[in-house]
This record gives sequence, structure tokens and C-alpha cells, in this order.
Amino acid sequence: MKKFLATALAVCMTVSLAACGSSAQGTTTTSEAAPEASSAATATEAASDAAPESTAAAETTVAAEGAVASVDDLPGKSIGVQLGTTGDIFASDYEEQGSTIERFNKGNDAIQALLQGKIDCVMIDEQPAKAFVANTTGLKILEEPFAEEDYAICVSKDNAELTASINEALAKLKADGTLDNIVKNYIGDDTKGQFPYESPADVDRSNGTLVMATNAYFEPYEFYQGDKVVGIDADMAQAVCDVLGYELKIEDMEFDSIINAIQSGKADIGVAGITVTEDRLQSVDFTDSYASSKQVIIVKE
Repeated sequence: MKKFLATALAVCMTVSLAACGSSAQGTTTTSEAAPEASSAATATEAASDAAPESTAAAETTVAAEGAVASVDDLPGKSIGVQLGTTGDIFASDYEEQGSTIERFNKGNDAIQALLQGKIDCVMIDEQPAKAFVANTTGLKILEEPFAEEDYAICVSKDNAELTASINEALAKLKADGTLDNIVKNYIGDDTKGQFPYESPADVDRSNGTLVMATNAYFEPYEFYQGDKVVGIDADMAQAVCDVLGYELKIEDMEFDSIINAIQSGKADIGVAGITVTEDRLQSVDFTDSYASSKQVIIVKE
């Protein structure tokens, strides 16, 4: 009987130990699985953290793809122009192709809108564009010019005599190199500031005063230096007045008011980097050209 009890006790102990071993193995397995679950969670978090970066990269790529890199990219874009300028006229042709034209009273206002991301580009004359880019970080001019143009002085259709006189004065100023020197004084790294125009001391101004309408925010053609309007156009007009015997008076106004000022008699001439166009010829006459320029496109770098 004792032998039987001893044998039964031994069997029970064996079963108990086996159960404990099985329990221990299960515990070990669960413990080993924990790091794997932790790794999976970490990977999920990493993927989650990477998602915003991927989205931002995708948005940057889309923005780059949507940027204006050439004239061919203009359809469908938002184009900033100065109201009433040649840039305004040229850009208007793109409205039929889905472009939005944002018009500003001053070129600088268009530049600020570009910097703030409100528009995709600015279309403006080459020399003012160079001045804007030189004075503003983060802008560039596309290498491909949009259009070439000539500047001339606008005069009332009722004053053909004045138009003819100005043409004679311009011819003289071109022939003696005065006009070239005026341009070089404002344009050119090696010549800028080297050829300031000065009126002859003995000019007879008995013909009265010639009123020039301009928009003095178009460097280097017209801009403020202190309280005085200076620039290529201001000096050229002064030289014309010196030849013709006039005092020069400059009236600064919005660009799209200049032709109205000529028609109403408020001003005698309009000089503001004005390009001859068929539309403008219906309202005023133009003198011979005194300068050439290009329409260019400014974009963010």
C-alpha cells in the first residue's frame, strides 16, 4: 500500500512539474512577442511622422510644376500688370486662355503681390523690371523676352505743330549724342551716373511752359529722387524743352490718366515709357521714338 502511495505521489509531482514547465514556456513566448509588437508600433509611428514630410514634398513639387518658367506657361496663370500699360494690353490677350489679369496702379504694387504669393508673375518693361529685381530679394526675370517695343511722346491730335517741333528736337538730340548720353547715365554698369544732363545756361525760354504728364514710379525712366522727378524721360523732356525754348513742368499722375490729361489739355505731352499702339493712336498722336525696350516677365526664384 505504501508502495502504491509513493508511486501515485511521484506521478502527481511529475504532472505538476510538467504543467509548471508548460506555463513557464508560455510566459516566455509572450515576453518575447512584446518587443516585436513594440517594433511594429514604432514603425507605424515613423510612417505617421513621415507622412507630413511626404505631403509637403508633394506640394512643393506641384508648386514647382505650376510655376511660370516661360511664356508658354502663361495660359491659366495669374498675371500682375500696371494698369493701362503695354504689359496690361499684352497680358489681356491671355484672359481668353484662362489667365487672370490683376491690375495695379503702380508696378511696385504688382511686385509686392508677387512676393506675397497672390499672383504667379508680373509682366512689365525690361528696365523697371531690372530695377525691381536688383532691389528685391527672391525675384528673377525670365530670360525669354515677351515682346519688343518703342517708346515715344504722346501729343494731342489737335497739336500737330508741337509734334513736328518735338520730332525736330529729338533728331538734333540724337545727332549730337545728347540722347544717348542721357540713356547711358541711367543704364549701364560702366556708364551709370557718368553723364548727367545739364541745361545750357543761355537757353531762351520765351515760348512758355510745357506740361509733361507722367507716372513717376517707372525707374529708370521716371522716379523720385527726394521730391524731384528724375530719370531718362525727365532728362529727355528737359533737353527737348531746352532746344524748343520752353520751361518744363512735370505732373505726376496715375499711368492710365495720362492720355486723358493730354486730350483734356491738362498736359501738353505724355512721357512715361509709353509704347505706340493702335489703340492709343485713336486717342493721341505720337512723336518719333526716342528709346526701345522689351516686355519681360518677373517671377519668384
